[in-house]
Amino acid sequence: MTTIDYSVWDHIEVSDDEDDTHPNIDTPSLFRWRHQARVERMEAFMKKGEEIEKSLTESRRKLAEAQRRVRELVSASTPEAKADLAKAQEEEKQLKKEERSWEKKMEEHRSEEKKMPWNVDTLSKEGFSKSVVNIKPEKEEETEEEKEEKHKTFVEKYEKQIKHFGMLRRWDDSQKYLSDNPHLVCEETANYLVIMCIDLEVEEKHALMEQVAHQTIVMQFILELAKSLKVDPRGCFRQFFAKIKTADQQYQDAFNDELESFKERVRGRAKIRIEKAMKEYEEEERQKRMGPGGLDPVEVYETLPSEMQKCFDEKDIQMLQDAISKMDPTEAKYHMKRCIDSGLWVPNARADEEGDKDKEEGDEPQYEEVKKEHQ
Repeated sequence: MTTIDYSVWDHIEVSDDEDDTHPNIDTPSLFRWRHQARVERMEAFMKKGEEIEKSLTESRRKLAEAQRRVRELVSASTPEAKADLAKAQEEEKQLKKEERSWEKKMEEHRSEEKKMPWNVDTLSKEGFSKSVVNIKPEKEEETEEEKEEKHKTFVEKYEKQIKHFGMLRRWDDSQKYLSDNPHLVCEETANYLVIMCIDLEVEEKHALMEQVAHQTIVMQFILELAKSLKVDPRGCFRQFFAKIKTADQQYQDAFNDELESFKERVRGRAKIRIEKAMKEYEEEERQKRMGPGGLDPVEVYETLPSEMQKCFDEKDIQMLQDAISKMDPTEAKYHMKRCIDSGLWVPNARADEEGDKDKEEGDEPQYEEVKKEHQ
């Protein structure tokens, strides 16, 4: 004979109207008070769960934003940008801890909910109103070297396809292209599009930059949606397009705000890159100009007294000698040494050309033309 397991009923809270009460107690009022107290406890518990879920969602949003900043700064090379990258990585690390903390609280809340006794209010609620999706399994976090190698390999293989996606304009075209090429729905595509935007802005192709920026935010929104659902992004990009095409104004505004913010960050990164390139070019040119004593002739020329500058402008040796003779000997010696060390003045140039002919006669110093960069 089969034994029926009645333990499932152990966690059902007995209905208020089944309690025995004293004859002198107003039983209906007591039942109403008990029911009201239970309902209030349930509402407080549900409100707590909603607050935890809201905090978890906000934590994930902040983490996604921090991760985007890290992706934008990962190619940084200037000291200021590297400092910003280190700060962004530290912020990302703290936000990951915060996210895990809220996830733990949510699990504890759900566990507590399962242990709560059933009652007439909870028994009457529907039990099958949720959709079940395949959860993306957790995997170990990749090192920076592994990420870099993965990105390099992916770009070498799919660079042409990524660029094509970056130039699409219509929602339907983007969705169809990702349907045909689902492997593009990943972090590597988003990272490449960010770099592509910066490159276009540096090249002053502003309209193209704004086009690719739009597609960059499309990809980042898809990745963020996948993260919030804990699913593979290749399995949810259709949900993004379905939502964005029928979205209310608030969702559209959120997308557009993020797009504008991203474009401003791209312009800032492009400006830093241009400034860095200019500094490197100027330093390279400066090194080329360096005289035998390690001084820059342009910088030396700019520090000379106006009388000496005029001599170099006129290329008049006699005028230079007259100007020096009128100066304090110490000051004259100081300026002439700097002129020699920078290559503005080459002593005995004629003697060197004639193979040290008449060396003992002390040939007159010859003027070497000052570099034209100062003009």
